[in-house]
Amino acid sequence: MGFLKKLFGGFSKPSQKEYYVFQVKCKRCGEILEGRVDVDNDLSVEYEGGGDTYYCRKVLMGDGKNLCFQQIEVGLKFNSNRKLLERRVESGGDFVENV
Repeated sequence: MGFLKKLFGGFSKPSQKEYYVFQVKCKRCGEILEGRVDVDNDLSVEYEGGGDTYYCRKVLMGDGKNLCFQQIEVGLKFNSNRKLLERRVESGGDFVENV
């Protein structure tokens, strides 16, 4: 058993994922939706600004229990350290501020 552990390195804890979590409220039905951005995998480089900013676009839609299938488009911009610089709702809703 010790040989296999040395060979394969044993089992290690899975790495902690970092997410940016946000909530938006649908303008049509009022449903609150939660979105999540995996800052390690979901971000795209914006080359126009010199490559030091990252952008992510998410489209959220409710589960339909209110018979509303409104799409809410969100744009998020991050710096090179994966910290939020700017966020905006392109259409269909508003951000919900955590109080």
